[in-house]
Amino acid sequence: MDMNAYLSMFIDESNDHLQSLNENLLRLESEPEELSIVQSIFRSAHTLKGMSATMGYEDLASLTHEMENVLDLVRNSKLQMDSFIFDTLFKGLDALEAMVQDIVGGGTGKADVTTIISSLQIILKSDYAADNVSKAPAAAKVPAASSSASGEMLLDEFQSSILLQSIEGGHSVYHVQISIRESCLLKAVRAYMVFDLLERNGEIIKSNPSAQDIEQDKFDFSFSVFTICRLTQDELRDQLTNISEIESAVVTLLDAESVAVLSTSYAAASAEVMDTPSTSIIKEEKAPEVIHDKGKSASAAPAASTASTTPAAQGQSANVSRTIRVDIERLDTLMNLFSELLIDRVRLEQLSSEIKRTDLTETVEHMTRVSSDLQSIVLKLRMVPVDSVFNRFPRMIRDLAKSLDKKIDLVITGADTELDRTVIDEIGDPLVHLLRNSVDHGIETVDERIAAGKPEVGTINLRAYHSGNHVFIEVEEDGRGIHHERVLKTAIKNGVVTEEQAKGLTDDEINMLIFAAGFSTADKISDISGRGVGLDVVRTKISSLGGNVTINSAYGKGTKFSVQLPLTLSIISAMLIKLGSEKYAIPLTSIVETGIIRKEQILNVHGNQMVEFRNTIIPLVSLSRVLDSPDFNENDEQETEIVVVRKGEKWAAVMVDEFIGQSEIVLKTLGKYLTNVKAISGATILGDGYVALIIDPNALIK
Repeated sequence: MDMNAYLSMFIDESNDHLQSLNENLLRLESEPEELSIVQSIFRSAHTLKGMSATMGYEDLASLTHEMENVLDLVRNSKLQMDSFIFDTLFKGLDALEAMVQDIVGGGTGKADVTTIISSLQIILKSDYAADNVSKAPAAAKVPAASSSASGEMLLDEFQSSILLQSIEGGHSVYHVQISIRESCLLKAVRAYMVFDLLERNGEIIKSNPSAQDIEQDKFDFSFSVFTICRLTQDELRDQLTNISEIESAVVTLLDAESVAVLSTSYAAASAEVMDTPSTSIIKEEKAPEVIHDKGKSASAAPAASTASTTPAAQGQSANVSRTIRVDIERLDTLMNLFSELLIDRVRLEQLSSEIKRTDLTETVEHMTRVSSDLQSIVLKLRMVPVDSVFNRFPRMIRDLAKSLDKKIDLVITGADTELDRTVIDEIGDPLVHLLRNSVDHGIETVDERIAAGKPEVGTINLRAYHSGNHVFIEVEEDGRGIHHERVLKTAIKNGVVTEEQAKGLTDDEINMLIFAAGFSTADKISDISGRGVGLDVVRTKISSLGGNVTINSAYGKGTKFSVQLPLTLSIISAMLIKLGSEKYAIPLTSIVETGIIRKEQILNVHGNQMVEFRNTIIPLVSLSRVLDSPDFNENDEQETEIVVVRKGEKWAAVMVDEFIGQSEIVLKTLGKYLTNVKAISGATILGDGYVALIIDPNALIK
């Protein structure tokens, strides 16, 4: 096997393990004492380390090795998880993902991971681990203030502000862990020499134990210091180890994020979050039958995790070898070939019914049964659960919630809803924009929510469901909602609409203004949203996929974004109907039932035609009027066939001329043709060679 094949396998399996690590760390953050989760995390990290070392990616292997060492202490009950360890491991995962993506793009996978490795070594080599285990509360909170671990690992607001200002000013900030030989008789003198060296080259901000205790010899043979120093990391380490009877000096360069994590206020907030997890995830797991692969493409996403998190899946680990990875282009070719075969099959069925030869009929019927089974398999090969996209969001919401000091529950439903792989590969970025917007602009801060009489924990619902020939993905939050006056003011200021046009806009039209290019109501620009380049990108991408996005919002109550996407399957089941001389197809998945109504059953409500259906009144749609049919008008008929279609919870009755029957049809996109006809989603070639347009029932229901 050539190296390209090995590389492709390495990338796919690395993505699988990284996704598993992210998901399991999030679970562990909610259940910090569940050691079975730690076992799963350790196995994934251990496997990833071995794979990276085998492929020669040393930075990947070394970082994973240090993470594995920490996890080994946790799984053997020698270390309890707390906020600092979680954040350090998550930073490690981010670095691993960045290195894998660099490899995907043809890079070497090298990165400067010394800061993260140093943080992991602080956990391993200092007295942090021992004190954490012996003195931390059972709920895995940050140790109490009396423990030496907290004294070492935490900084008060004043100390952290000094260190942060120094980092911003370009100075080096270090955490130094000193160990003195146990044979040393004057350890306080050696400690003084260390302090003297540090003060001559910078400033000591904090020591553990305190300088007074060290001076009075009230410490063991180790102590730690936070210092600002003009020396480089290597220079400082060398000079410290040159002091007589100093056994070791671990010097860790700190960045701003590490200092923030170590501050007392941050640790206290994190301890509270550990009691009430900020992010909860509801998933409906459904393992795909085939793992798809895009070869060297950077968008290749894991479809099934090798290290599964569910007990049932762990028991079925022997079945992992029964899955294979298939290049998506091969599936495209297979689908196109079968589409042509289906057109010929329908034509053969029609000819068989005309010729009426028994042997021909039997042969065609057998071919129909076999091809139907083949069709089912081909379709399943291309279908991927949206979970392969959704599984990246819990971690993202967790990080955003922490950075904005908000409490957010992410509730995922319908994760097993399946979409064609070509659509799955494109929807990730639009959903990221919508979720970021919901976190940043939608959900209020804890204080704002309490003042508004809401629960302090905001909720974001991420849903997916099928409706007809489409999949709907909804992002709904219970936040502040859209302020219409503010939106109009911004739209007029940015030239999106004129003041005259603004006066005639409905609430729904005002909501849609936020999709205008360059539109933003953010008071300040942030890295999360507010740059005016988010939601217009969403609409552009969704439109390019043949879908659309709508907004429902109530000020003070929340906002719901609804994304409608076509399945873009090549083959669907449909009901063929006629309108005069023209033939059309309606996807069966949208049809509730068919029937016949008389002219006197049609009701007129505020100028709209309605009809009674199952003890409720639903709209009646004239398909001939929508499609401008040249030779059929249901007003001339005393009785009219109807098709009751649905879009989510909404129903409508569609008037047609005549039913032809059910059929399997090949869906062909129209490209740039008939773009002004919204009720058409594609076309198909019938068995007699004629073309029939495919109706989009979702466009008929408002």
